Amino acid sequence: MSLIVVHAISLPPGAFGGEEIVRLFSNRLDPSAHPYFAQISGLRVSAHFLLRRDGELIQFVSCEQRAWHAGLSSWNGRQRCNDFSLGIELEGCDELPFETAQYDALLALIRSLRRAYPIEAVVGHSDISPGRKTDPGPCFDWRRLASIGDFPGACR
Repeated sequence: MSLIVVHAISLPPGAFGGEEIVRLFSNRLDPSAHPYFAQISGLRVSAHFLLRRDGELIQFVSCEQRAWHAGLSSWNGRQRCNDFSLGIELEGCDELPFETAQYDALLALIRSLRRAYPIEAVVGHSDISPGRKTDPGPCFDWRRLASIGDFPGACR
């Protein structure tokens, strides 16, 4: 794994704190529980990690396995980012800032992943799927990740 992709997710959109994200990533989301869930019921997606608003870290997929977080994507001319990236979902949305606890946990996680893998860059989903994805969104503060910026391609 050589790339970290930062995402944002909330289910339903704009709502935080429920178990819906966990259900989505474990293919147990009830499409009848909310009108939005019916729209996404056919998705089969996963991520390596989720960082809750309070900084709680949940791992869904081993770092040694492919997760299905990037979709149609490319980075530095290389297609299919799922094949060489780790996906980190932050519980959030484009309209609201992320929490300090999330940034703290994200920094710690990235540092740990860099010790285990030759990570070349940390990017947003919007960077690998421009025009298709917007996350982690305009409220994500890339400057807060500056302390890990000691390698080429770091933080976008």
